[in-house]
Amino acid sequence: MPPVTPVIPVIPVTGYLISEYPAVSHTFIQREIEGLRHHGVDVRTYSIREPAPSGLTGTAEQQEHARSFYIFPKLKSPLALLTAHARLLARAPGRYLKALALALRVRPAGVKALVYHLAYFAEAGVLAARMQRDGVGHLHVHFANAGCTVGMLAAEICDMSFSFTMHGPTEFFDVHRLGLAEKLKRAAFVACISHFCRSQLMLFSDKSDWDKFHIIHCALDSDKYDAESPKQPHNLLFVGRMAGVKGVPLLLESLAALRDDFPQLTATLVGDGPEQSALVAQAAALGLGDIVRFTGYQTQQQVAGHMARADLFVLASFAEGLPVVLMEALASATPVLTTRIAGVAELVEDGVHGRLVSPGDQAGLTAALRALLEDDAGRAAMGRAGPAKIAAEFDTRTEAGKLKQLFSR
Repeated sequence: MPPVTPVIPVIPVTGYLISEYPAVSHTFIQREIEGLRHHGVDVRTYSIREPAPSGLTGTAEQQEHARSFYIFPKLKSPLALLTAHARLLARAPGRYLKALALALRVRPAGVKALVYHLAYFAEAGVLAARMQRDGVGHLHVHFANAGCTVGMLAAEICDMSFSFTMHGPTEFFDVHRLGLAEKLKRAAFVACISHFCRSQLMLFSDKSDWDKFHIIHCALDSDKYDAESPKQPHNLLFVGRMAGVKGVPLLLESLAALRDDFPQLTATLVGDGPEQSALVAQAAALGLGDIVRFTGYQTQQQVAGHMARADLFVLASFAEGLPVVLMEALASATPVLTTRIAGVAELVEDGVHGRLVSPGDQAGLTAALRALLEDDAGRAAMGRAGPAKIAAEFDTRTEAGKLKQLFSR
Protein backbone atom coordinates (compact mmCIF):
# COMPACT_ATOMS: atom_id res chain seq x y z
CA MET A 1 0.00 0.00 0.00
CA PRO A 2 1.56 3.34 -1.05
CA PRO A 3 2.34 5.83 1.74
CA VAL A 4 -0.27 8.51 2.36
CA THR A 5 0.97 11.97 1.52
CA PRO A 6 -0.03 14.41 4.27
CA VAL A 7 -2.24 17.28 3.24
CA ILE A 8 -0.53 20.60 3.95
CA PRO A 9 -3.10 23.35 4.46
CA VAL A 10 -2.84 26.23 2.01
CA ILE A 11 -3.03 29.60 3.70
CA PRO A 12 -4.50 32.29 1.47
CA VAL A 13 -2.93 35.68 1.00
CA THR A 14 -4.18 37.38 4.15
CA GLY A 15 -5.22 41.00 4.38
CA TYR A 16 -4.87 42.92 7.63
CA LEU A 17 -7.08 45.98 8.10
CA ILE A 18 -6.45 48.49 10.90
CA SER A 19 -7.95 51.94 11.38
CA GLU A 20 -4.44 53.43 11.50
CA TYR A 21 -1.26 51.52 10.75
CA PRO A 22 1.44 51.60 11.85
CA ALA A 23 0.49 53.37 15.10
CA VAL A 24 2.63 54.13 18.13
CA SER A 25 -0.04 52.84 20.51
CA HIS A 26 -0.57 49.59 18.58
CA THR A 27 2.93 48.23 18.06
CA PHE A 28 1.64 44.81 19.15
CA ILE A 29 -0.22 44.60 15.82
CA GLN A 30 3.01 45.25 13.97
CA ARG A 31 4.70 42.52 16.01
CA GLU A 32 1.81 40.13 15.26
CA ILE A 33 2.15 40.74 11.51
CA GLU A 34 5.91 40.22 11.71
CA GLY A 35 5.27 36.96 13.58
CA LEU A 36 2.86 35.75 10.90
CA ARG A 37 5.34 36.57 8.16
CA HIS A 38 7.98 34.64 10.12
CA HIS A 39 5.61 31.65 9.97
CA GLY A 40 5.33 32.02 6.19
CA VAL A 41 1.98 33.82 5.94
CA ASP A 42 1.75 36.36 3.10
CA VAL A 43 0.22 39.36 4.89
CA ARG A 44 -0.87 42.52 3.04
CA THR A 45 -1.59 45.53 5.25
CA TYR A 46 -4.42 48.03 4.73
CA SER A 47 -5.26 51.08 6.81
CA ILE A 48 -8.20 53.46 6.86
CA ARG A 49 -6.10 56.46 7.89
CA GLU A 50 -2.48 57.29 7.18
CA PRO A 51 -0.35 57.96 10.28
CA ALA A 52 1.32 61.32 10.77
CA PRO A 53 5.03 61.37 9.88
CA SER A 54 5.84 62.03 13.55
CA GLY A 55 4.48 58.58 14.39
CA LEU A 56 6.92 56.79 12.09
CA THR A 57 9.64 56.67 14.70
CA GLY A 58 11.81 53.82 13.45
CA THR A 59 12.96 51.92 10.39
CA ALA A 60 10.41 49.13 10.91
CA GLU A 61 7.54 51.62 11.09
CA GLN A 62 8.73 53.40 7.95
CA GLN A 63 8.96 50.11 6.08
CA GLU A 64 5.45 49.10 7.14
CA HIS A 65 4.14 52.50 6.08
CA ALA A 66 5.73 52.11 2.64
CA ARG A 67 4.21 48.67 2.05
CA SER A 68 0.68 49.50 3.33
CA PHE A 69 -2.33 50.64 1.30
CA TYR A 70 -4.25 53.67 2.65
CA ILE A 71 -7.94 54.11 1.94
CA PHE A 72 -8.64 57.75 2.91
CA PRO A 73 -6.29 59.28 0.32
CA LYS A 74 -8.11 57.34 -2.44
CA LEU A 75 -11.43 58.86 -1.39
CA LYS A 76 -10.16 62.30 -2.36
CA SER A 77 -10.44 61.39 -6.04
CA PRO A 78 -14.15 61.11 -6.99
CA LEU A 79 -13.22 59.64 -10.36
CA ALA A 80 -11.08 56.89 -8.85
CA LEU A 81 -13.78 56.15 -6.26
CA LEU A 82 -16.55 55.89 -8.83
CA THR A 83 -14.38 53.80 -11.14
CA ALA A 84 -13.60 51.30 -8.40
CA HIS A 85 -17.24 50.92 -7.45
CA ALA A 86 -18.40 50.70 -11.07
CA ARG A 87 -16.00 47.86 -11.73
CA LEU A 88 -17.09 46.01 -8.61
CA LEU A 89 -20.75 46.41 -9.57
CA ALA A 90 -20.10 45.20 -13.12
CA ARG A 91 -18.04 42.22 -11.98
CA ALA A 92 -20.49 40.88 -9.38
CA PRO A 93 -23.68 42.95 -9.14
CA GLY A 94 -25.35 40.51 -6.74
CA ARG A 95 -22.55 40.61 -4.18
CA TYR A 96 -22.19 44.37 -4.55
CA LEU A 97 -25.88 45.00 -3.87
CA LYS A 98 -25.89 42.51 -0.98
CA ALA A 99 -23.02 44.43 0.62
CA LEU A 100 -24.87 47.72 0.16
CA ALA A 101 -27.99 46.21 1.75
CA LEU A 102 -25.84 44.95 4.64
CA ALA A 103 -24.42 48.44 5.19
CA LEU A 104 -27.92 49.86 5.44
CA ARG A 105 -29.22 47.03 7.61
CA VAL A 106 -26.58 47.23 10.35
CA ARG A 107 -26.70 51.01 10.74
CA PRO A 108 -28.33 52.59 13.77
CA ALA A 109 -31.35 54.84 13.30
CA GLY A 110 -30.92 58.41 12.12
CA VAL A 111 -29.70 60.42 9.17
CA LYS A 112 -26.18 60.80 10.56
CA ALA A 113 -25.80 57.04 10.87
CA LEU A 114 -27.02 56.63 7.29
CA VAL A 115 -24.37 59.05 6.02
CA TYR A 116 -21.65 57.30 8.01
CA HIS A 117 -22.59 53.84 6.75
CA LEU A 118 -22.71 54.99 3.16
CA ALA A 119 -19.20 56.35 3.75
CA TYR A 120 -18.14 52.99 5.17
CA PHE A 121 -19.51 51.34 2.05
CA ALA A 122 -17.53 53.75 -0.12
CA GLU A 123 -14.37 52.86 1.82
CA ALA A 124 -15.19 49.16 1.55
CA GLY A 125 -15.35 49.44 -2.22
CA VAL A 126 -11.87 50.97 -2.38
CA LEU A 127 -10.55 48.25 -0.08
CA ALA A 128 -12.29 45.46 -1.99
CA ALA A 129 -10.87 46.63 -5.32
CA ARG A 130 -7.37 46.71 -3.89
CA MET A 131 -7.67 43.29 -2.22
CA GLN A 132 -8.86 41.73 -5.48
CA ARG A 133 -5.82 43.23 -7.19
CA ASP A 134 -3.56 41.81 -4.43
CA GLY A 135 -5.11 38.35 -4.57
CA VAL A 136 -6.25 38.40 -0.95
CA GLY A 137 -8.29 35.38 0.11
CA HIS A 138 -9.04 36.22 3.74
CA LEU A 139 -9.32 39.51 5.65
CA HIS A 140 -8.49 39.99 9.33
CA VAL A 141 -9.36 43.20 11.19
CA HIS A 142 -8.15 44.51 14.54
CA PHE A 143 -10.85 46.00 16.78
CA ALA A 144 -14.62 45.67 16.28
CA ASN A 145 -15.04 49.37 15.50
CA ALA A 146 -16.06 51.20 12.32
CA GLY A 147 -12.98 49.81 10.61
CA CYS A 148 -14.36 46.33 11.21
CA THR A 149 -17.62 47.44 9.57
CA VAL A 150 -15.60 48.49 6.50
CA GLY A 151 -13.83 45.13 6.54
CA MET A 152 -17.06 43.16 6.85
CA LEU A 153 -18.55 45.03 3.89
CA ALA A 154 -15.41 44.59 1.77
CA ALA A 155 -15.39 40.86 2.51
CA GLU A 156 -19.02 40.66 1.38
CA ILE A 157 -18.21 42.45 -1.88
CA CYS A 158 -15.27 40.11 -2.51
CA ASP A 159 -17.12 36.98 -1.34
CA MET A 160 -14.23 36.15 1.01
CA SER A 161 -14.03 35.10 4.64
CA PHE A 162 -13.16 37.60 7.33
CA SER A 163 -12.22 37.53 11.00
CA PHE A 164 -11.35 40.08 13.64
CA THR A 165 -9.56 40.54 16.93
CA MET A 166 -11.73 41.74 19.80
CA HIS A 167 -10.05 43.95 22.36
CA GLY A 168 -12.44 45.97 24.50
CA PRO A 169 -13.36 47.70 26.60
CA THR A 170 -14.75 50.49 24.40
CA GLU A 171 -16.33 48.09 21.89
CA PHE A 172 -18.51 46.71 24.69
CA PHE A 173 -19.91 50.13 25.57
CA ASP A 174 -22.29 50.32 22.58
CA VAL A 175 -22.51 46.94 20.90
CA HIS A 176 -25.69 47.81 18.99
CA ARG A 177 -24.23 50.90 17.35
CA LEU A 178 -21.23 48.85 16.22
CA GLY A 179 -23.43 46.04 14.86
CA LEU A 180 -21.39 43.58 16.92
CA ALA A 181 -23.93 40.73 16.70
CA GLU A 182 -23.79 40.79 12.88
CA LYS A 183 -19.99 40.85 12.88
CA LEU A 184 -19.85 37.89 15.24
CA LYS A 185 -22.30 35.93 13.11
CA ARG A 186 -20.42 36.57 9.87
CA ALA A 187 -16.85 36.14 11.16
CA ALA A 188 -15.03 32.90 10.35
CA PHE A 189 -13.48 33.26 13.79
CA VAL A 190 -12.87 35.92 16.43
CA ALA A 191 -9.54 36.27 18.23
CA CYS A 192 -10.14 37.36 21.83
CA ILE A 193 -7.28 38.94 23.77
CA SER A 194 -8.36 37.34 27.08
CA HIS A 195 -10.85 34.92 28.58
CA PHE A 196 -12.69 37.90 30.02
CA CYS A 197 -13.03 39.36 26.52
CA ARG A 198 -14.33 36.03 25.23
CA SER A 199 -16.92 35.85 28.01
CA GLN A 200 -18.20 39.31 27.09
CA LEU A 201 -18.63 38.24 23.48
CA MET A 202 -20.64 35.26 24.66
CA LEU A 203 -23.12 37.73 26.15
CA PHE A 204 -23.88 39.24 22.75
CA SER A 205 -23.88 36.18 20.53
CA ASP A 206 -25.76 33.00 19.83
CA LYS A 207 -24.44 29.91 21.60
CA SER A 208 -23.81 28.30 18.21
CA ASP A 209 -21.08 30.90 17.59
CA TRP A 210 -19.14 30.39 20.82
CA ASP A 211 -16.78 27.81 19.32
CA LYS A 212 -15.54 30.50 16.93
CA PHE A 213 -14.09 32.59 19.77
CA HIS A 214 -10.41 31.79 20.35
CA ILE A 215 -7.90 33.20 22.83
CA ILE A 216 -5.06 34.91 20.96
CA HIS A 217 -3.07 37.19 23.22
CA CYS A 218 -1.49 40.47 22.25
CA ALA A 219 2.15 39.62 22.74
CA LEU A 220 5.79 40.65 22.91
CA ASP A 221 9.20 39.68 21.62
CA SER A 222 10.31 39.07 25.19
CA ASP A 223 13.99 38.80 24.32
CA LYS A 224 13.97 42.49 23.33
CA TYR A 225 13.39 43.61 26.93
CA ASP A 226 16.11 44.08 29.52
CA ALA A 227 15.41 41.93 32.57
CA GLU A 228 18.95 42.09 33.96
CA SER A 229 19.63 45.79 34.59
CA PRO A 230 19.72 46.93 38.22
CA LYS A 231 16.60 48.71 39.44
CA GLN A 232 16.61 52.23 40.84
CA PRO A 233 15.16 51.91 44.38
CA HIS A 234 11.65 53.32 44.80
CA ASN A 235 11.60 54.59 41.21
CA LEU A 236 7.95 54.28 40.08
CA LEU A 237 6.89 54.28 36.44
CA PHE A 238 3.61 54.92 34.63
CA VAL A 239 3.27 54.66 30.84
CA GLY A 240 -0.01 55.51 29.14
CA ARG A 241 -2.46 58.13 28.04
CA MET A 242 -2.67 61.15 30.33
CA ALA A 243 -6.35 60.83 31.21
CA GLY A 244 -8.41 60.24 34.31
CA VAL A 245 -9.49 56.80 33.09
CA LYS A 246 -5.90 55.62 33.57
CA GLY A 247 -6.10 56.41 37.28
CA VAL A 248 -3.28 58.96 37.24
CA PRO A 249 -5.08 61.33 39.66
CA LEU A 250 -5.24 58.49 42.20
CA LEU A 251 -1.56 57.69 41.72
CA LEU A 252 -0.64 61.32 42.40
CA GLU A 253 -2.73 61.35 45.58
CA SER A 254 -1.01 58.17 46.78
CA LEU A 255 2.42 59.64 46.09
CA ALA A 256 1.52 62.72 48.12
CA ALA A 257 0.42 60.52 51.02
CA LEU A 258 3.63 58.45 51.02
CA ARG A 259 6.42 60.80 50.04
CA ASP A 260 7.42 61.76 53.59
CA ASP A 261 7.82 58.10 54.58
CA PHE A 262 9.99 57.16 51.58
CA PRO A 263 12.72 59.77 50.93
CA GLN A 264 13.96 58.01 47.76
CA LEU A 265 10.50 57.94 46.16
CA THR A 266 10.34 59.24 42.57
CA ALA A 267 7.85 58.72 39.74
CA THR A 268 8.24 59.00 35.99
CA LEU A 269 5.01 59.48 34.01
CA VAL A 270 5.42 58.74 30.31
CA GLY A 271 2.82 59.68 27.69
CA ASP A 272 0.60 62.52 26.67
CA GLY A 273 -3.12 63.08 26.39
CA PRO A 274 -6.04 65.45 26.80
CA GLU A 275 -5.64 65.91 30.56
CA GLN A 276 -1.88 66.32 30.81
CA SER A 277 -1.96 70.00 31.79
CA ALA A 278 -4.54 69.28 34.50
CA LEU A 279 -2.43 66.41 35.87
CA VAL A 280 0.71 68.55 35.90
CA ALA A 281 -1.26 71.18 37.83
CA GLN A 282 -2.52 68.53 40.28
CA ALA A 283 1.04 67.32 40.90
CA ALA A 284 2.17 70.88 41.56
CA ALA A 285 -0.75 71.53 43.93
CA LEU A 286 0.17 68.36 45.87
CA GLY A 287 3.78 69.53 46.21
CA LEU A 288 5.13 66.72 44.02
CA GLY A 289 7.11 68.86 41.61
CA ASP A 290 10.45 67.59 42.94
CA ILE A 291 9.66 63.85 42.73
CA VAL A 292 7.30 63.52 39.73
CA ARG A 293 8.54 63.92 36.17
CA PHE A 294 6.20 64.14 33.16
CA THR A 295 8.17 63.16 30.07
CA GLY A 296 5.49 63.45 27.38
CA TYR A 297 5.59 61.03 24.46
CA GLN A 298 8.57 58.66 24.31
CA THR A 299 9.73 56.19 21.65
CA GLN A 300 9.49 52.44 22.22
CA GLN A 301 13.24 52.32 22.83
CA GLN A 302 12.97 55.05 25.46
CA VAL A 303 10.05 53.29 27.15
CA ALA A 304 12.05 50.05 27.26
CA GLY A 305 14.84 51.95 29.00
CA HIS A 306 12.43 53.31 31.61
CA MET A 307 11.04 49.80 32.15
CA ALA A 308 14.51 48.36 32.70
CA ARG A 309 15.31 50.91 35.42
CA ALA A 310 11.93 51.09 37.16
CA ASP A 311 11.55 49.52 40.58
CA LEU A 312 7.74 49.32 40.29
CA PHE A 313 5.22 49.90 37.50
CA VAL A 314 1.86 51.41 38.49
CA LEU A 315 -1.30 51.39 36.37
CA ALA A 316 -4.44 52.29 38.33
CA SER A 317 -6.84 52.20 35.37
CA PHE A 318 -10.63 52.09 35.59
CA ALA A 319 -11.09 50.40 32.18
CA GLU A 320 -8.71 48.28 30.11
CA GLY A 321 -8.65 45.26 27.86
CA LEU A 322 -5.38 43.50 28.66
CA PRO A 323 -2.72 46.23 28.71
CA VAL A 324 0.39 45.46 26.68
CA VAL A 325 2.28 47.94 28.86
CA LEU A 326 1.86 45.52 31.79
CA MET A 327 3.39 42.77 29.63
CA GLU A 328 6.33 45.07 28.89
CA ALA A 329 6.82 45.64 32.61
CA LEU A 330 6.79 41.92 33.41
CA ALA A 331 9.18 41.18 30.52
CA SER A 332 11.52 43.79 32.04
CA ALA A 333 11.41 42.05 35.45
CA THR A 334 9.53 45.01 36.89
CA PRO A 335 6.78 44.18 39.43
CA VAL A 336 3.43 45.87 38.88
CA LEU A 337 0.71 47.46 40.94
CA THR A 338 -2.50 47.56 38.98
CA THR A 339 -6.27 47.17 39.17
CA ARG A 340 -8.34 43.99 39.15
CA ILE A 341 -10.31 44.72 35.95
CA ALA A 342 -11.19 42.89 32.72
CA GLY A 343 -8.49 40.35 31.85
CA VAL A 344 -5.69 41.83 33.98
CA ALA A 345 -5.78 38.97 36.51
CA GLU A 346 -5.04 36.56 33.64
CA LEU A 347 -1.69 38.30 33.24
CA VAL A 348 -0.80 39.55 36.73
CA GLU A 349 -1.20 37.08 39.58
CA ASP A 350 -1.67 38.90 42.87
CA GLY A 351 1.34 38.35 45.11
CA VAL A 352 3.35 36.64 42.35
CA HIS A 353 3.98 39.33 39.73
CA GLY A 354 2.80 42.30 41.77
CA ARG A 355 -0.35 43.44 43.50
CA LEU A 356 -3.93 43.84 42.32
CA VAL A 357 -6.29 46.39 43.89
CA SER A 358 -9.89 47.38 43.26
CA PRO A 359 -10.34 50.13 40.66
CA GLY A 360 -11.10 53.55 42.06
CA ASP A 361 -10.05 52.54 45.59
CA GLN A 362 -7.74 55.35 46.69
CA ALA A 363 -7.10 53.89 50.16
CA GLY A 364 -6.47 50.43 48.74
CA LEU A 365 -4.02 51.79 46.17
CA THR A 366 -2.09 53.74 48.79
CA ALA A 367 -1.96 50.78 51.18
CA ALA A 368 -0.73 48.39 48.47
CA LEU A 369 1.86 50.90 47.29
CA ARG A 370 3.12 51.32 50.86
CA ALA A 371 3.37 47.56 51.36
CA LEU A 372 5.35 47.14 48.14
CA LEU A 373 7.73 50.01 48.92
CA GLU A 374 8.42 48.50 52.35
CA ASP A 375 9.24 45.05 50.93
CA ASP A 376 12.44 45.25 48.88
CA ALA A 377 12.91 41.47 48.77
CA GLY A 378 9.28 40.91 47.80
CA ARG A 379 9.45 43.39 44.92
CA ALA A 380 12.60 41.75 43.62
CA ALA A 381 11.00 38.29 43.73
CA MET A 382 7.89 39.52 41.96
CA GLY A 383 10.06 41.11 39.30
CA ARG A 384 11.97 37.86 38.71
CA ALA A 385 8.68 36.01 38.12
CA GLY A 386 7.62 38.29 35.27
CA PRO A 387 9.79 37.22 32.29
CA ALA A 388 8.82 33.55 32.61
CA LYS A 389 5.12 34.46 32.53
CA ILE A 390 5.57 36.46 29.32
CA ALA A 391 7.70 33.81 27.63
CA ALA A 392 5.18 31.09 28.47
CA GLU A 393 1.91 32.79 27.54
CA PHE A 394 2.51 36.09 25.71
CA ASP A 395 5.21 35.42 23.12
CA THR A 396 4.65 36.94 19.68
CA ARG A 397 5.72 33.96 17.60
CA THR A 398 3.68 31.52 19.67
CA GLU A 399 0.52 33.62 19.39
CA ALA A 400 1.15 34.25 15.67
CA GLY A 401 1.43 30.49 15.24
CA LYS A 402 -2.04 30.09 16.74
CA LEU A 403 -3.38 32.67 14.30
CA LYS A 404 -1.71 30.86 11.40
CA GLN A 405 -3.58 27.69 12.36
CA LEU A 406 -6.87 29.58 12.31
CA PHE A 407 -6.10 31.14 8.93
CA SER A 408 -5.22 27.69 7.52
CA ARG A 409 -8.79 26.51 8.14
